[in-house]
Amino acid sequence: MGGLSLLLGSAAAKAARNETVRRLMEETNGVTAIEYGLIAALIAIAAIAAFTAVGTSLSSTFSYIATQL
Repeated sequence: MGGLSLLLGSAAAKAARNETVRRLMEETNGVTAIEYGLIAALIAIAAIAAFTAVGTSLSSTFSYIATQL
């Protein structure tokens, strides 16, 4: 049984591990940072798509004007 108690740890070590796990489960700062990162990435993707569409439209508009001159 001595080897098993070394493998599982003392009651104080178990309590410390449980406390650490509990604190990690309650921590939300990392989750908030990840959410902000995802929002920023989605905004960047939307902006790139919009700029690409506007750029294509402007290019065709300027080409039309150039041919009319």
